[in-house]
Amino acid sequence: MIDLTTKYMGITLKNPLIVGASNLVQDVKNLKKLEQVGASAIVYKSLFEEQIQLESLEMQHDLESYENWDPEHATLFPDIEHAGPAEFLMHLKEAREAVQIPMFASLNAVYEASWIEYAKKISETGVAGIELNFYHNENDFDKTPDQIEKEQLHIIKKVKEVVDIPVSVKLSPYYTNSLRMVKQFDRAGADAFILFNRLFQPDIDIENEEHHFPYNFSGRNDNRLALRYAGLLHDNVRGSICSNTGIHSGSDVIKMLLAGADAVQVVSTIYRKGISHIATMLGALEEWMIEKGYEKLSDFKGNLSSKKMQHDLFTYKRAQYVDILLKSENFNKYHPKNEGELTSEEQW
Repeated sequence: MIDLTTKYMGITLKNPLIVGASNLVQDVKNLKKLEQVGASAIVYKSLFEEQIQLESLEMQHDLESYENWDPEHATLFPDIEHAGPAEFLMHLKEAREAVQIPMFASLNAVYEASWIEYAKKISETGVAGIELNFYHNENDFDKTPDQIEKEQLHIIKKVKEVVDIPVSVKLSPYYTNSLRMVKQFDRAGADAFILFNRLFQPDIDIENEEHHFPYNFSGRNDNRLALRYAGLLHDNVRGSICSNTGIHSGSDVIKMLLAGADAVQVVSTIYRKGISHIATMLGALEEWMIEKGYEKLSDFKGNLSSKKMQHDLFTYKRAQYVDILLKSENFNKYHPKNEGELTSEEQW
């Protein structure tokens, strides 16, 4: 009997396949289908600071539109600093109640007060945990890395003080030393680390000379960075490790588990292949385990992590360059020569 259960953020999941935050999960019908085909947990679409501010402005406009009708109605409503995204919280609670599997919430704020206030509001909806979306795209030339890191560490400590559910951190890969940053988040109480964040980036339409924001689906090779860091972090941090970006098949899930991930998040592959592809991925994982003689994930999880690869000093350091330079025969093994292409020897 194959056992796919895994521990993530201290929660037992029936398998390591989590559906990441996207527009797909806003539809209750999709949520139920995702549960039916085997998803172990779902991350609800992120609440962004911009959404908070926009709703506040819209509500303030609506309230002020009834004022100053006459001297007796100079104001009808009390002043408000901001109105919370009540609609988001309502839908989040509905989503959580629609399925039996764990529902995680995602939050991406800007100001410390917003992180803390809305983390607390989200925790009150009954979700299993909160994912702090620490995607930082700095536009201040004078802000130092130390300032950015201290701010984020302060936020997670404050959030942990006001909620009583697990809190994970979804990381950007752009820290000067990502390993050091993860270690500091781990000490600050983070219960899991999602590797790595993938947000839309602006593009330019050269015909209309304007910005646009195309969908930014991941490709198969986009998972290499997550795989590397899962291997480096396995058994070196207290929190769980979740690989994200470029997880498109059962083989990709297996690779991440071998590197040391406790779970994975998928989005792009569902858009491309449909919700039922989750069952296909899980089936491939089970078939591989049967073929290899593994009964549970712990039988092989982390077998190819940095901790288990002490005999190979280069795998997680200068892997690509060293492999091609010293083991050039492997290049042809994994990259078969097509007609008209140079051999690896000819290229060197």
